[in-house]
Amino acid sequence: MLEQYEQQFLDFIQREMKQDLAHDINHVLRVVKTAKSLCDREGGIMEIVVPAAYLHDCFSFPKHHPEKKKSSQLAAQKANDFLSSIGYPQDYLPAIYHAIEAHSFSANIKANSLEAKIVQDADRLDALGAIGIARCIQVNSSMGVGLYQADDPFCASRLPDDKSYAIDHFYVKLLKLKDIMHTHSAQLEAQKRTEFMQLYLQQLDNEI
Repeated sequence: MLEQYEQQFLDFIQREMKQDLAHDINHVLRVVKTAKSLCDREGGIMEIVVPAAYLHDCFSFPKHHPEKKKSSQLAAQKANDFLSSIGYPQDYLPAIYHAIEAHSFSANIKANSLEAKIVQDADRLDALGAIGIARCIQVNSSMGVGLYQADDPFCASRLPDDKSYAIDHFYVKLLKLKDIMHTHSAQLEAQKRTEFMQLYLQQLDNEI
C-alpha cells in the first residue's frame, strides 16, 4: 500500500518545507531511511512510521521563535489534513499525528507508541555523528553564532551557552541524546555516533 503514497509524501514535503539548511529535504530522506530500518528491526507498523517520518517537519517555526515548542503539533495537524486529502487510510491518522507531535525535542511530548518512539529516535539520530556535527554548524552559522568560546571552548568551568557558541550545543543537547533513545537499535547507533563526536571534540581541542 505504501508504494502508491510515498511519491505523494515526497512531493508534499518538498513543496512545504521552508526551513533552515539543516532541515532540508536531505534531512527528511535520511530520517525516512533510518525510520524504515528501525521499524523493520523493531517490529513497528510501516504504514504509521513512513508517513510520519516524511511529514514530521512539514511545519516548523524558526529555531529561536517563541512558539517553537508548538511546531510539532502544528506539523501533525497539517500532515493529517494532507493525508486525509489524498485518501490515506483514516485508521492510521491518530497514530501518525502522535508520532509527529512527539518527535520534537523542544515539544517534550512523551512518545507513547513504538512507532512514535521509532520516528523520534530516527530524527534524533540525524543530530548525531558526522551529519550531526555538520548540521549543528550549519544552523549556528546561519544565525551568526560563533564556533567556540576561546577561553573555555569545551565548557570545563562554565555553563554551556548554545545561543552564543555552536560547540556549546554539544553539551546542552547533542551528547545527551544517546541516553534518551528508546529502541535498542537506535541506542547502539547513537553510541557509535556519539563516540565519533567525542573524537571530533578531541581533535578540535588538539587544533586550537
